[in-house]
Amino acid sequence: MGRYAIYGAGSLGTVLGAYITKNGGTIDLINRNRAHVAALNEKGAKITGTVEMTVPVKAITPDQMNGKYDIILLMTKQLYNTEVVTMLKDYLSENGVIVTLQNGLPEPKIAEIVGASHTMGCVVEWGAALIAPGVCELTSVPDSLSFHMGKMDGISDAQFSEVKALLEKMCPVHEETNLIGARWSKLLINATFSGLGTVVGGAFGDVSENKDAKKIAVRCMKECIDVGHAAGAVFAPVQGKDITKLFYYKNKLKYTFALFLLPIAMKKHRAIVPSMLQDIRNGKPCEIDAINGIVCENGKQYGVKTPINDRIVSVIKRIEAGELKAEASNIRLFDDLL
Repeated sequence: MGRYAIYGAGSLGTVLGAYITKNGGTIDLINRNRAHVAALNEKGAKITGTVEMTVPVKAITPDQMNGKYDIILLMTKQLYNTEVVTMLKDYLSENGVIVTLQNGLPEPKIAEIVGASHTMGCVVEWGAALIAPGVCELTSVPDSLSFHMGKMDGISDAQFSEVKALLEKMCPVHEETNLIGARWSKLLINATFSGLGTVVGGAFGDVSENKDAKKIAVRCMKECIDVGHAAGAVFAPVQGKDITKLFYYKNKLKYTFALFLLPIAMKKHRAIVPSMLQDIRNGKPCEIDAINGIVCENGKQYGVKTPINDRIVSVIKRIEAGELKAEASNIRLFDDLL
């Protein structure tokens, strides 16, 4: 039995830690928020939303870390990866791995710090929100929960199997031979629904079910697919569905079909509140540069125009600066692009 930790046990990490512990695993939940850590230790992890459970867990702050871990599940914001991963390197066992469950395309930079043989990537296909210290809301329907996991060169089958078994204490884990494709598929979802959800100050459903927001969303998805293809990515299926076939369009009929399909495709995840919006509401910097910003950056690199993603970045930075409120009327700021 290895020694395991979740570093950055906020909304997603607390839910994951609760499931792992409930189903017989032992894992340290590590978070800098002392009130959250205290509540977890005193009252357990209380999970509400699409499930109801309270699970006794072990939580610590980073300064209480000691010894070596065989698996560290990394769930902090990418903003701090250089300093965080450099620090975590000292807490990895000889064959230990850092598994990044972050948004964007984080694996290459993590591998630069700890080595490819200590780096794995995992795409999280569910959402959660931190409601209060020790209390999280699972916002995806239980039968829609899954992970897609891949490995860098040099990761052994034994390391891979150990991580897979740990994550399977929560939900199904799909072995992803096309990790970059899975990353781009998740990036497309995040750029579209987390990006636009933050712009309008709402959940994923406020994007997928709103007449005006849907038009921007479908355009955003097309930009992401065009940029991903230009970067050489083959988009991986999302929960068994080929999103490029469903949502990519080159004519009016396919565009209309994509608009129709959007609320159906997002139905089980409609209650997810974007992590970027949660950050802004909590007065924290959000990771827009690691989500829509990555699409724009790759667009420039490969000569693909990204006006919708550029505008999403611009609007969210204005919201962060206090120039705008995150509210539904912000969708009008895209009228000139339609």
